[in-house]
Amino acid sequence: MVGLSGNGSTSKSSSTASQRSKASRKKIHSAFLTQCLVLLKRSSKQIYRDISNYWLRLSVFIAISVSLGSIFYKVGASMTSIQERGSLLCFFVSVLSFMTLIGGFSPLIEEMKVLKRERLNGHYGITAFLVGSTFSAVPYTLLISIIPGAIVNYLSGLHKGLENFVYFSSVLFGIVMWVESLMMVVGSIFPNFVMGVITAGGVEGLMILTSGFYRLPNDLPKPLWKYPFYHVSFLNYAFQGLLKNEFEGLMFRPDEDGGISLSGRYILSETWHVQMGHSKWVDLAIMFGMILLYRVLFLVITKCKEKTCSCWH
Repeated sequence: MVGLSGNGSTSKSSSTASQRSKASRKKIHSAFLTQCLVLLKRSSKQIYRDISNYWLRLSVFIAISVSLGSIFYKVGASMTSIQERGSLLCFFVSVLSFMTLIGGFSPLIEEMKVLKRERLNGHYGITAFLVGSTFSAVPYTLLISIIPGAIVNYLSGLHKGLENFVYFSSVLFGIVMWVESLMMVVGSIFPNFVMGVITAGGVEGLMILTSGFYRLPNDLPKPLWKYPFYHVSFLNYAFQGLLKNEFEGLMFRPDEDGGISLSGRYILSETWHVQMGHSKWVDLAIMFGMILLYRVLFLVITKCKEKTCSCWH
């Protein structure tokens, strides 16, 4: 009888423990949503009040867009405009990526310090921090993508059409998101501002160098630069997508009478060595997949560092 009663009490205690674990899981789930909303609200207020972050970047990008649009004003559809369009796109992408790094790394370092301090107090999880910081920046990233993009598109006379403009703005949006993701990964490894900027700037420089503009893809040395750097370069897919968006559907007239007009697809394959086996939307999907990968990498690095520190202590 004693054994039976002991078994009964054990089963009751195990069932009670399972109920508690289920309840705790529900609490954790609701707490995670609350954490995300609180962090989203707090981060949105910080971004809105900090004029030196997104607001200053937006002002600088607008000034650069006006300058770039006036220099490449109404490039037209002649043969000389082929190089002009490519130069405009590459310069705009390069400036956007470097200005995002310079303007955004210092606020990110401050956020990482707050994250470390509040994580020690157990206020929220890393995933909640990532969700809050990501979605709070989306409205301002859209402003940076749409307004300067519209100025450059209108002044320079790039390929007109709603679909082309939406794609152009989406690529700019993706570039800003990618640079911020890169900063998070680098910042989780090097919390020092100078080391972080130098490291992230070096990575961006390699990405720009192997994007397919300064050295055409078929002319890149295959060891190291073509395989793997060219194929893992985020800006490779951004630049190729922008070129497809710009040249497909256009005809370029000869500079002299009696010449032959060339189609945009011919220029893409023969002049720019663009891979025509997939559409520009595939390039855009690859870009956002790489952004997601960088953010997951940030989570993994941060969690590994926390476990390592806990083991030492």
